Amino acid sequence: MTDIFVERHWDPPITAADIQGMVETGGGCLAAHRCDWHGSLLSADGKELFCHFTAPDAESVRMALHEAGSPRGSVWTGTIHDAPGFTDAALAQANVLVTRRFETPAAFAEIQALEEAGAGCLETHRVRFIRTYFSNDRTRMLCLYRAPDAESVRIAQREAGMPVERVRAVRQFRP
Repeated sequence: MTDIFVERHWDPPITAADIQGMVETGGGCLAAHRCDWHGSLLSADGKELFCHFTAPDAESVRMALHEAGSPRGSVWTGTIHDAPGFTDAALAQANVLVTRRFETPAAFAEIQALEEAGAGCLETHRVRFIRTYFSNDRTRMLCLYRAPDAESVRIAQREAGMPVERVRAVRQFRP
């Protein structure tokens, strides 16, 4: 099975009840295409949703979402990289998502080295790295943090010299 990620944008914003409805109505379509949902992150404004699935391939997730009547958004394959000492409890406390885009494919090790070099900035702002989702084409990276707020992460990322597309507070939904 492959890790598949979906980024969707909503206007008007969606709510926790909307996500619950998607889970309830989409379960049969996901099962029919051998897709397993592992969780979603909803931006504080309810306009952006990031979902993690495992499936035989990205097309299986695309078909399942289409059949469930859900907008597909951007669907991509990737890998997951957890922080040293990662725990499920730490994951449950993550509340800020940073997105990064690269014009040319990036090496994960280079971005990780930047993150490690900026560890002091993260610590100063009480930001803890939890997990990274990295696209197989190496042009997309989403990083999950636990922090007092999104602004703390934004400041720490800027001080550390990290490439940043967006920083947003998120709420988690898990099966």
